[in-house]
Amino acid sequence: MKLLPQSLFWRLALVLFTGLVISQILSLSLHLSERERLMLISGGRQPAQRIVDTVQILDATPRAERERLIKILDTPAYPVVLGDAPPSSLLKSAPPEHEHARAFLDFLRNELGAQREIVLAQVEGDASLFRPEAMASRHAAMHFGGRPFDGPGPGPNGRPGMPGMPGMGGPAAIPGPAGMADQTFLNTYVRLADNQWLHFGTALSPPVADLPMRMTLTLVLLIGAVLLLTLLAVRWVTRPLKRLAQAADELGRDLHHPPIVEDGPTEARLAASAFNRMQSQLIRIIDDRTRMLAAMSHDLKTPITRMRLRADLLDDDELRKRFETDLKEMEAMVRDTLDFMRGLDPGEQRQPVDLNALLGSLAADASEMGRQVVLSGSAAASLSGVSRLLKRCLGNLVDNAVVHGGNAEIFLTDSADAVTVTIADRGPGIPDAELEKVFDPFYRRELSRSRETGGTGLGLSIARAVAEFHGGSLRLQNRAGGGLEAVLVLPR
Repeated sequence: MKLLPQSLFWRLALVLFTGLVISQILSLSLHLSERERLMLISGGRQPAQRIVDTVQILDATPRAERERLIKILDTPAYPVVLGDAPPSSLLKSAPPEHEHARAFLDFLRNELGAQREIVLAQVEGDASLFRPEAMASRHAAMHFGGRPFDGPGPGPNGRPGMPGMPGMGGPAAIPGPAGMADQTFLNTYVRLADNQWLHFGTALSPPVADLPMRMTLTLVLLIGAVLLLTLLAVRWVTRPLKRLAQAADELGRDLHHPPIVEDGPTEARLAASAFNRMQSQLIRIIDDRTRMLAAMSHDLKTPITRMRLRADLLDDDELRKRFETDLKEMEAMVRDTLDFMRGLDPGEQRQPVDLNALLGSLAADASEMGRQVVLSGSAAASLSGVSRLLKRCLGNLVDNAVVHGGNAEIFLTDSADAVTVTIADRGPGIPDAELEKVFDPFYRRELSRSRETGGTGLGLSIARAVAEFHGGSLRLQNRAGGGLEAVLVLPR
């Protein structure tokens, strides 16, 4: 199965092309078989018709006139003589096995009548069988029905007899063309109406086995034309599916991506319509939740503000600091939750972002706060994106490394296809079973739920959303020697 193409387009094209080739091969084999049968029939029809005409003429000719007429009909290419009856061995022999000879005999019997006595002697050889100098040396080896022929005798016209045809005058010489070795040589005996025997010598041309050039060109053009139409048809059918897959990929990065054009076959239109309805429902659900959380955030501001004012009135400094810490955490939770539910603003325009400057700024800010952040590597060129979102994504990853590992090492590598930012620490790491769970919203491995250690559980979720918004990816992996690495890949 690994050898099969992976795309639907090429799989359909392969199936259709294979079916086309198989059907053409079967059709060609049937055509060649029928063509060979017709060639066998037509190849023996002309000499057989000459024998029929000769027999009918001589039947109507008195015996005294037959010798003179035989001299006229007898030619080197079609020898014919009046002779004795064929040997008894030929009379008792089985019908010829060669298909060409059987077709020749069937035609004679059909034209001359089933009651006409016809004996056919078949010899496979080449043109030398018709040459006088070869007849004496080869007549003993000639067989018909497994029995040897009698030797040749001189014909009435003085020429040597045909091989295996006693008393039949053969031609002086028939210069055979190249390839006559495959010819079928027949000695035919036909009894006339007054019981005289006519002896005929016939060389049947072999059927043409080669495929004609015109037929070959026609077959190639047919397969080429059908293959081209197949590719166009499959492309026409699969294009809506490809467009649907691209739209689904874009939807993961931009929920407000323009709807798919609903055209093409009925099934494709139905799929596009269902996809557009799904997109509209998702937008409506997210907008409803965003409005609900925005309202909650707005409503929470008033009691939080009142609590802040009341905390300022407390005389106990330690208690006042605890209240202020809790209120800041509540505000951060509301803000982070609202930002996560709002998603990424599709209205923001992408602009060239200098990742070197952005990461340098994050490292400098961390150093001012007493954190150890080391930056190495650089990007050869700017990256198209939303600067605010990339800053938040990278800031979350750096904060996560510093909080849990005590320090952060940033490695920036660039290539023609993508920019890779690796943020590593030497903290305790994460069990492999939880490397994906930590991307779930509100998931925190820190059970204390402390803002200082555990956060709100939305930092990594927001970072991955930003990466996917830019067509990239974010993954976590444990570092060799201890620690954790966050690998952010941003395609150019």
